[in-house]
Amino acid sequence: MALRGVSARLLSRGPDLRVLRTWVSTAAQTEKGGRTQSRPAKSSRPKFDWQDPLVLEEQLTTDEILIRDTFRTYCQERLMPRILLANRNEVFHREIISEMGELGVLGPTIKGYGCAGVSTVAYGLLARELERVDSGYRSAMSVQSSLVMYPIYTYGSEEQRQKYLPQLAKGELLGCFGLTEPNCGSDPSSMETRARYNSSNKSWMGPSMGRTKTWITNSPMADLFVWCGLGVKMAAFAGKFSLWALATGMIIMDSMEVPEENMLSGASSLGGPFGCLNNARYDITWGVLGASEFCFHTARQYALDRIQFGVPLGKSQLIQKKLADMLTEITLGLPACL
Repeated sequence: MALRGVSARLLSRGPDLRVLRTWVSTAAQTEKGGRTQSRPAKSSRPKFDWQDPLVLEEQLTTDEILIRDTFRTYCQERLMPRILLANRNEVFHREIISEMGELGVLGPTIKGYGCAGVSTVAYGLLARELERVDSGYRSAMSVQSSLVMYPIYTYGSEEQRQKYLPQLAKGELLGCFGLTEPNCGSDPSSMETRARYNSSNKSWMGPSMGRTKTWITNSPMADLFVWCGLGVKMAAFAGKFSLWALATGMIIMDSMEVPEENMLSGASSLGGPFGCLNNARYDITWGVLGASEFCFHTARQYALDRIQFGVPLGKSQLIQKKLADMLTEITLGLPACL
């Protein structure tokens, strides 16, 4: 079921009501001698649910839950079977972006232009389910949504939005965000790359200093570059120590020329890149918790299944303590993301 259809149908029902679980003990009232007498109430304690200790589920809206569950099915049934060999062979399947586009999870918080227009919490829940499978897949979605589609929607002209966003939302175009440089990492204020304006043909020429962007997610396969333009070369990285199922590479800007109409005129100074990074950090926080949950559930199940000296590993207090610490940190992190 496509996310756009789910969102549209649910939103048509009217405002969502958030229901918080409460546990209230009420004293029993009895009539005795014409007077109302209170009896001490029996202690009413909630049953501890280790899978949702702080009852996050009931702090989500109906549409957020349905969107999450729909995407969870896709991630577990379509992505999980692929990730083992993709990670082992360092392969990124480009068609995954198209599949996400069909589900409507690319640029999901954007309203219009073929995007779902869901809440930021729903976006976080999507990232959580995706990174439960693989951090590389979540990175690819985050870059497409937060670092490519978001700046075009926020800082671009209406013509640019109409031209690029629908194709990006469908996964027909794959974008990348060229920020990181060899000597300054992700610090935008220290970037060495500079461009100069050519008034004769109304374009930006460069770079006059610096010419390389490195560790750029999606760049080896990207169709669209934010911060870059014509005259670029891409080089893919091989032999990475992590994120093997993610396409990562280097952008080499050689005789780059960016027409004036391709500039995101709404961005001002460093507010542009920082705005993109702030938008991306939100779904990253949800994503890392999804990865943590996968690790916790896998470790817990192994501790139950693995028999040593005639008993499960999980019978050891040290194992129990480590699992309790993991669950505590995850449980504190999830409501902090809301």
